[in-house]
Amino acid sequence: MEINVDEDPETASKYGVMSIPTYVVEKDGKEINRRVGFTPKAEMVKLLGV
Repeated sequence: MEINVDEDPETASKYGVMSIPTYVVEKDGKEINRRVGFTPKAEMVKLLGV
């Protein structure tokens, strides 16, 4: 899911987004990983478990 924090501040608050970009990876509805800031493609692939 992608959200625009300016248009949807409630969802940003729900997920504790304090900086942009923030990537939150969930599995079965639970957060399993989080990354804040620029993330190179190779690290993003690891983060997503692809």
